Amino acid sequence: MKRLMQITFLTILLMVISGCNNVFDNLNTPTKPKINESVEAVDFSTIRSIPDMTSIGFEWQKVNDPKVVGYNFYRTDLAKNSKSLRLVKAIDNRFATHYVDKDLEPGTKYAYQISSRLEDGTESATTEAYVVETLPRIPPVSFAQAISDMPNRIKIIWKPHPDNRVEYYRVEKYNTLINQWVYQKTINQRLSAEYVDTGLDNNTTYKYRVKAFTFDNVESAPTPPIVAKTKAIPQGPTNVRISNNIPKKIFLTWEASPTPDVVKYEIQKSTISSFGYIKAGTATNTLEYTDNVDEDGKTYYYKVIAIDKDGLESSSNVEAVKGVSLSKPAKPTLTSAQLQGNSVVLTWKANDSKTTSYTVHKKVKENFFEYKLIKYSNISDTRFEDTEIVSGAEYKYSVVANDDFGLSSDNSDESTITVSKK
Repeated sequence: MKRLMQITFLTILLMVISGCNNVFDNLNTPTKPKINESVEAVDFSTIRSIPDMTSIGFEWQKVNDPKVVGYNFYRTDLAKNSKSLRLVKAIDNRFATHYVDKDLEPGTKYAYQISSRLEDGTESATTEAYVVETLPRIPPVSFAQAISDMPNRIKIIWKPHPDNRVEYYRVEKYNTLINQWVYQKTINQRLSAEYVDTGLDNNTTYKYRVKAFTFDNVESAPTPPIVAKTKAIPQGPTNVRISNNIPKKIFLTWEASPTPDVVKYEIQKSTISSFGYIKAGTATNTLEYTDNVDEDGKTYYYKVIAIDKDGLESSSNVEAVKGVSLSKPAKPTLTSAQLQGNSVVLTWKANDSKTTSYTVHKKVKENFFEYKLIKYSNISDTRFEDTEIVSGAEYKYSVVANDDFGLSSDNSDESTITVSKK
């Protein structure tokens, strides 16, 4: 029994003994108690108690008076300097000798007085004030730490509480919007000593605290606030350069991100500069990337995103670079197609400085529906004379421009020549 003492001079006690009814103004019973001095009272010397943090167990010797049908327990909270008793329990059994008062405050002194009660509701004088103090709260968790620089998360660890009465822990997080601590997570088992808060914003500071709870749900004081910051996203690469003169390809190069733990780069592309980006490829252990577009003169917009070892990506809110695959040469303009003697002479105008040679396409009509195609390649001039003609035949001519990369323009407009029969 912890800290048991008797109060010999207590206003409450004196008023009860004197039979003053106004001391019971705050009783839970609907009527004021009626004191019957002839009723055998509970023997104060037989009272024993065992305190816990939120409850106190009582034991006493039963009253032998056969008129007694039970007992009344009165209580006051000495920590609040209360001068009134409150009926907390009416026990309806003369032979009962035990009672547990629950839902008390830890580390608090309470004064109790007990009376025996008759069938008509009258009761004996109460015992002297019996003072008992509940056990103090368990001490707070002695050590807790929040670990910073983790991707989208913060890990909280603490030292397991040494008190075997601890059943679980509660992690609380400070809400900066409402400026209050809010419940975050319950961690069961006394020896469990960590919690990982996930889905957090990058490069952001968070604040936590930990409380221990007993099997009776009595909480300790919280730990001091512990603070940690999530990992920042990596910086993106710099000096991204891109090609516009490679046939059917777009080539990108860049300088490495200054963030040391970047392990790869993701290349994203779109046909529109402002949105619609999809993954085109990944570059690991290299600072370049070739996109095979398989189209001539195709335009794409690109962003290069740095990715660190934890999978965090640099911001995609960066200016895109514009790349273009080499366009095919502009088609020539056929300026003349004339029958001169036994030859057809063609002349045309070049429309692209990239042109290095020409190809003449000659279609020979074989029947009403079909033409045979003949090509004359590697022509460096803008004039061509076709001597392989037959009287009575119909021919269609067009010219194609070629560049050094093997790209060919569209055909020029077609010109038809009909050779008269001789």
